[in-house]
Amino acid sequence: MEANKNSLLIVDDEKSNLKVLTHILGSEYSIYTASNGVDAVEKAKNYKPDLILLDILMPEMDGYETLSEIKKSGDIKNIPVIFITGLDSDEDEEKGLSLEAVDYITKPFSPIVVKLRVRNQIQIITQMRTIERLSMIDQLTNLPNRRFFDERLEMEWKQAIREKTNISLLMIDLDHFKGINDKYGHQQGDLVLRAFSDLFHKSLKRPGDFSARWGGEEFVVLLPNTSAEGAVEIAEIIRKNVEDHLIQCDNGIQIKTTISIGVNSLTPVTDSSIDAFISNADKNLYSAKQAGRNRVIYNS
Repeated sequence: MEANKNSLLIVDDEKSNLKVLTHILGSEYSIYTASNGVDAVEKAKNYKPDLILLDILMPEMDGYETLSEIKKSGDIKNIPVIFITGLDSDEDEEKGLSLEAVDYITKPFSPIVVKLRVRNQIQIITQMRTIERLSMIDQLTNLPNRRFFDERLEMEWKQAIREKTNISLLMIDLDHFKGINDKYGHQQGDLVLRAFSDLFHKSLKRPGDFSARWGGEEFVVLLPNTSAEGAVEIAEIIRKNVEDHLIQCDNGIQIKTTISIGVNSLTPVTDSSIDAFISNADKNLYSAKQAGRNRVIYNS
């Protein structure tokens, strides 16, 4: 399947219908097919299509039951579903809409209608994803924001509990940032934040490491499957990279800054507290600042 194409799962027990719809839509979308409800739910979980076209009249498990099963499954419940059907009564449409189907395509298929209805839903999906993505990104630094971080932490936390692995957190604060704003102005301060964000983000080498803007001049780094020793080592790399870097601002202004970092690490269990995990990293950050700044502190 082509990575740049949106994907569709077409579900129908009639092979001829699968063939027709694949012919109509195959040039624009990556197509998966299923011939019954059970197979449809399984393929939806495996492939996570952008949109599902679902026949209503199928043996054993009809389209209504299949849609109900989809809505019960947390990882696929938000995939929009268009019913494809020969039924055209108001009662049938009302039932489908009550189950949160987004549209209907009636048989026999009109290629133009099929393409337009699918395209409309794909456009809605694309718009919603853009809005969601923007709501998760800090507009100044282009890093993930705190909301994004909270969701990522919850996901990594649950995985660490399941796999009994370490998870580490770095709380980072730019030293004396208020002084930079006061001396050079907020515009230059924003340039410093952007430069710093880019610098420390590039200091992370592993794909699973996750950095975000916590707020103001505070940032966080989440390090899944990382011991305290490994987290402190990464923190020192980030600290040193920032200390050695000369930030180029407007009008030839060059600014050097340093950072303080608080580290926390543990192997969480079911009753471990995420809030306490963050709070302990924040306490270590406070200790780093109290001890003179430009340093990394980890106290278990």
